[in-house]
Amino acid sequence: MIGTSLLVRLHSEVLEGYVGAIRVFEVPRLIGKHHHCIDYHHIIWSLVRKPGAFAAYRYRDELFPTTTFRLAYDRLRADGAKRADRDYVRILHLAASTSETDVETALQIVLEAGNTPTFLTIRDLDHVPIACQIPAIQAPVLDLSSYDQLIPSRMTHV
Repeated sequence: MIGTSLLVRLHSEVLEGYVGAIRVFEVPRLIGKHHHCIDYHHIIWSLVRKPGAFAAYRYRDELFPTTTFRLAYDRLRADGAKRADRDYVRILHLAASTSETDVETALQIVLEAGNTPTFLTIRDLDHVPIACQIPAIQAPVLDLSSYDQLIPSRMTHV
């Protein structure tokens, strides 16, 4: 957005950013000093080029969108994966470029199976459609005869 005019509207709870009439972002308003709000979508593209920087990143805790992602990173570290930081950054990049929900589901499957959630495992599992049972829904039978009683009978006009 370099060189773009940005209008920021300050509200009691949030900040809204507009380019023209289009709202391009909304972030929570943090009041006081030493607060921060990092959205991994904004920095993952540069972090994936230097995955070793993740270990020493000041706001590393902000790069776990859900508890499942944190558990996956902890499992990578605990299992002594050579490149735990690299794998996690690549998993996060996959979540940002495809679907965070699908990647989280793949992470849950791998973690529940007791396996290490490496990038290659998650990438391969993320493309496999997960079968789910869709319940059959019966169309309701509508009986409107009780409403016919509310309509007065036609009167003939002379």
